[in-house]
Amino acid sequence: MRRTRQASAGALLAMALASEPAGAVEPADAASGPLEAITGGNLLLNLRPRWEHVEQDGKSSDADAYTMRTLLGWRTKTWDGLGVTLEGINVGHLGDQHYNPNPAATSPYPTVADPDVTDLNQLYLDYTGVPDTLVRAGRQSIKLDNVRFLGNVEFRQVMQVFNAVTVENTSLTDTRIYAGFLMRQRTTLGTQRDINEPLVNVRWTWKPGNALIGYGYFQDQANTGQITGFRDNSNRIVGVRGDGAYPLSGQWKLLYTAEYADQQSYSGGDARIDASYYHAGGGGQWGDFYLRVDQEKLGSNDGLYAFQTPLGTNHLFQGWADQFLTTPRQGLRDTYVTGGAKVWKIGLYTELHRFRADFGGIDFGHEIDVGATWPIAQSLTAKLEYADYQAGDTASAKTDLRKVWVTLVYQY
Repeated sequence: MRRTRQASAGALLAMALASEPAGAVEPADAASGPLEAITGGNLLLNLRPRWEHVEQDGKSSDADAYTMRTLLGWRTKTWDGLGVTLEGINVGHLGDQHYNPNPAATSPYPTVADPDVTDLNQLYLDYTGVPDTLVRAGRQSIKLDNVRFLGNVEFRQVMQVFNAVTVENTSLTDTRIYAGFLMRQRTTLGTQRDINEPLVNVRWTWKPGNALIGYGYFQDQANTGQITGFRDNSNRIVGVRGDGAYPLSGQWKLLYTAEYADQQSYSGGDARIDASYYHAGGGGQWGDFYLRVDQEKLGSNDGLYAFQTPLGTNHLFQGWADQFLTTPRQGLRDTYVTGGAKVWKIGLYTELHRFRADFGGIDFGHEIDVGATWPIAQSLTAKLEYADYQAGDTASAKTDLRKVWVTLVYQY
């Protein structure tokens, strides 16, 4: 089942993701033969035009990126428990290119990391012949939990996908066991990287909308794409997470998150890779209104290394301005307030962040994000989003940054 980001980043999105299986597909009618399986399948079509505007201190020109993403594919019916999904992707810019699509390049324009790409986005085989089990093999999108450690970075026009074999089993009551092996990664810049990563994620839903999760991700990949100065960034992350919305009286719900993870060197990774992570927060929800306070810490190993999340959907964390896609070696403590409401049909959302180093006392600044989502029609959604990051101490090596996004999403 494709799950596009229909609302701005935040707690409601995380709770929605937490209540769904990681890779399950909608049950399909069984076909009587291979020809019927193909001809009786479903068209996959997603169109997403976007304007992104960026103003960054220190850049002589503002960025204006008019881009268009097209996802086009076909999902067959099942036959003898087998089904195939094929999807292509095309991302292109409209008009002159007044932005820098490559973060590593020098440019008078700020970066908008949406390069032109035409590629095979997904091609996988599903097997459902074993009761309560889905086996998937091939290039696929993967989203686990709140996508902090493993996600498809759906916000960017070129999404992250993996060549992988995954197995999802739900035979135990209220329990989902998800395991897999990642072999190749296509990044949001269209870059292909080899990877060897076994993973396991076990979720126990003790009450609807409330879950306890244990996980392990074992990433054997020297070049993870995050700049640490190390020759080999291979690492393993092991952790536990409790998250949910506990119903109280009437329309009230108690929102809560408690998570801890440990990151160590793995399979030849640099010995300095040694850091911890926690996320603690809570709040309340009444109907379509909610407010919560959280703190997320990506710890530092005495300023030598900080907890990294190289395969996560990092745009959803530490503010939408994407100033901390790589955690500074001093680590990061992000204390933030989030709130949201649904007024008429329009979803409103805001975040307020305060950033400080975990080691060394550096003020990394603050950020405010606001967004609105409007379902214009059954298959068409409009989104308006704004991010304003204000840098802190000079030692933070950051500059003030403002971003605006106007996005349309058509889902067939």
